[in-house]
Amino acid sequence: AHHGDGVQWMFYDDPEVLTVSMHESGRYLFPGTGEVREAGSDRGAGFSVNVPLEPYTDDESWISCFEAVVPQLLRAFGPDLILSQNGCDGHALDPLTHLSATTGLYEHVPRRVHDLAHELCGGRWVATGGGGYDIWRVVPRAWTALWAAVSHQELPENVAEPWLSKWGAKSPVELPPLMRDALDDFPPGPRAARIADRNERTVEQVLDRVLPKIR
Repeated sequence: AHHGDGVQWMFYDDPEVLTVSMHESGRYLFPGTGEVREAGSDRGAGFSVNVPLEPYTDDESWISCFEAVVPQLLRAFGPDLILSQNGCDGHALDPLTHLSATTGLYEHVPRRVHDLAHELCGGRWVATGGGGYDIWRVVPRAWTALWAAVSHQELPENVAEPWLSKWGAKSPVELPPLMRDALDDFPPGPRAARIADRNERTVEQVLDRVLPKIR
């Protein structure tokens, strides 16, 4: 959910590294950066990509933005290796942010990055963990989905019973027994269509700004 500001500034003038950050808009969340216009400097102009999402963005809009931006930018850039930071603090249950993702997003993105790594750079993919502040209900399931993609395994339907038994008594909240959120656990909010429209316009601005330079 937070803008990848440190990585962006590290490579801001470097055309050999393409950084892509999808995050909650800095108008509402720390660190307050990550606007579309932050697109790199000097020889690196166009190689820093930011997709600031509206608060309460759900899976459908987020995945739509990801699919519109990431595959074609990676294909235009031609990476030797993909490094993805798999933060899971965009989940609707996260206490610090204002996004509305479910486990569906955290299953979709790693599998798509896995496929793109095999398509574009011989499967060279480094996947790291990231932010996530509902450490009981979200982080374990999101990172299990990540590990399933990395290790070419199917995501199990149920959370492992030994894990539930071990941690259930210590958790301050009831632990979900299923690995995936049910579709009706987090129904679309009343502003979902408006949020999706704003995100779509942001994507258009991003591609107009950076795609011609990467090509």
